[in-house]
Parts: sequence; C-alpha cells; structure tokens
Amino acid sequence: MPVKALYPGTFDPPTNGHVDLIQRGAKIFDHLTVAILLNPVKNPLFTVEERVEMLKEATRSLDNVSIATFDGLAVEFARHIGASAVLRGIRAISDYEHEFQMALMNRRLAPEIETVFLQPAGRYSFVSSRMVKEVVSFGGDVSGLVPPNVHKRLRGRMGRS
Repeated sequence: MPVKALYPGTFDPPTNGHVDLIQRGAKIFDHLTVAILLNPVKNPLFTVEERVEMLKEATRSLDNVSIATFDGLAVEFARHIGASAVLRGIRAISDYEHEFQMALMNRRLAPEIETVFLQPAGRYSFVSSRMVKEVVSFGGDVSGLVPPNVHKRLRGRMGRS
C-alpha cells in the first residue's frame, strides 16, 4: 500500500527551505501533497492561486508531488486525501515547542496519522516566509533563499530585489 503524506502550510511565499523539505519528503513518501491553508486572517502577500502556481513551478520535476488547498484542520484534510502522515519542518528550537504541541493535538484528533519532522538543510535553517518578506520590504536581496520564480514575483510585487 502506497504511503501518502501531507505537507501543510501557508507558503507565503514558498522558500528554498520549503522546497528542500518537499524534495526530501518526495523521497520518503510514495506521494506527497503540499497543501496551502486558506487562512485569510494571516493577510497573505500572495493569493492562494499565486502560491499554487509558484509551488507547482518549483516542484515540476517531482512526479509524486501534488499541490492542493484546504481549510480547516490539517488532519481532516489528511484523512480526506488518504494520507497516513503529516510532514512538518523544524528550523530551530523555537519551532519545536509549537510543532510538538500541534503534533500532540493532531495525534489526539487523528491517532492513525503520524507526524514526521524534518529539518531543512542547514543553509535554510534560518529562512522563513515572514523573514523573506521583511528583508525584501527593506530592499534586501533574497536570491538563493527562494526559488527563482518566487524571487521574480517578490520583486514584481514589492518593487525591490
């Protein structure tokens, strides 16, 4: 039986850290669904459609990766798509407490779904979507921290490098 996993997030914008986890998750699982959470409260820079396009372009070479959107609980969406695992990234110790609490709640809500933590490559361990947007807003260069297609859209959206 193929093992399916869900990698949920807002991906606003997708970073090379996200892509690193997607590439590695694609090696571990038979199928990986990268799912964008529909969360208007976060006031995203990019529309859901733009984030879907950016992720599709960044993962085009990965045959066992699909891009989707969802609202509500990630474990409910995982059940809906037949996933038996949720992939989460941990960049630093500061991520761990929040992710650990979420994993425990998910286990309570859906004990049949495992949470799998991966650390991004060291060169991306400090990169977050929030930080990327902040650096670009002040004119900083984020090339090498985001995929080229995302870098182009950031420049166009924010009028900076």
